[in-house]
Amino acid sequence: MLAIGDETPSQACIDVNAHALARYAALCQEAQIVPIVEPEVLMDGEQTLARCAEVTADVLNKVFEQLHRQGVALEAMLLKPNMVLPGLACAEPVSLDVVADATLNCLLRTVPAAVAGVAFLSGGQPAELATARLNAIHLHGAARGLASMDQRPGLPWPVGFSFGRALQHLAMCLWEGKDGNRVDAQRALLHRARCNATAALGAWRPAIETE
Repeated sequence: MLAIGDETPSQACIDVNAHALARYAALCQEAQIVPIVEPEVLMDGEQTLARCAEVTADVLNKVFEQLHRQGVALEAMLLKPNMVLPGLACAEPVSLDVVADATLNCLLRTVPAAVAGVAFLSGGQPAELATARLNAIHLHGAARGLASMDQRPGLPWPVGFSFGRALQHLAMCLWEGKDGNRVDAQRALLHRARCNATAALGAWRPAIETE
């Protein structure tokens, strides 16, 4: 995990983390395991969206340079990155469209189309906002006329969420480890999964949240 500050992350930190991730990925593939490469740039801090975009691009460029050096097959790995977002303590408001454009620009400039899939970290985002942002990324990709490797409309890679807070948070809060809360928690988890499934197709709309 890489935190953003005035002088961080340093280039040495980025380099060391990229090398470690690439060695992990290479070792996984040697053992016939699909690696999930997670170069996470944290949302903590006051950084602007532009600063997050700068750091995220630097990190991803270095990660894929190291993956190439380690002989990792991109078609047999998943990328688990952050979205491009302002820090949690940043007072600068950003719209869904701005986040979608910034995230798409960053990924398209740094992530090869051969990568098997992108599974975003949801970080500290509220669940519904994370879903709306994922949906906006797909809508912007379609508006740009992007296509997958098999020429279907959409992004160059399948894009969704990893099984993190965007899916689990509300269900875990409802459950509290109590069997009497199990059904409500399961319903919440299923609802969040359905919302994110539609967002991964660019078909989510706010009304789905109350259906």
